[in-house]
Amino acid sequence: MPFKANASRRHRIPRQRHSVTNWPAYEAGLRARGSLTVWFTAEAIEAWRAEPRATRGGQQRYSALAITTALTLRAVFRLALRQTEGLIGSILALLGLDLGVPDHSTLSRRAEALEVPRPRCGREPVHLLVDSTGVRLCGPGEWLEEKHGTKRRRPWKKLHLATDADTGRIVASERLAGRSPARPSRRAGRALHRRRRLRPRRRLRRGRRAIPART
Repeated sequence: MPFKANASRRHRIPRQRHSVTNWPAYEAGLRARGSLTVWFTAEAIEAWRAEPRATRGGQQRYSALAITTALTLRAVFRLALRQTEGLIGSILALLGLDLGVPDHSTLSRRAEALEVPRPRCGREPVHLLVDSTGVRLCGPGEWLEEKHGTKRRRPWKKLHLATDADTGRIVASERLAGRSPARPSRRAGRALHRRRRLRPRRRLRRGRRAIPART
């Protein structure tokens, strides 16, 4: 039947389930996922504060290493800037380190101009794993499609990745843009039918033929 409920999700195959036979090792692995070990090296403690500069302008209190550390913890635990500030402060308090904590305004301002160093590629041979995936762009009106089951022309992008088989690092990437083919919807069909119905019909004028009189 056309226009089924949740038609966009029917192509998904349910995840295959496996029975667990080694429960002790499985539970130990689950507990290990929640373990957390955080430490600061001596080099990181010395480089936590920014070096004074001789140029004009305000002096920075925290180095790029401190900002990078805070933003990395924020990305790992998916925290907001204020929550990241509290996490850094609690970690430094537990470790007994007398270091300043960058506030959320400093993190937001320094993140815009932070330069992330890219890893350098060596000249040694590398085993590459190449794969591609499609990325669908979600915009306004998505909830209308889920509710009414309508289909519209939506943009999508194709992402090709080449990763190192040993380290898992992304060596090369390429993104291609495109569009998915359009599918007819109920609303479009109704609009087309309405336009056809309101369109004035052209009447053909037929010529009159003389009927011969009977004798």
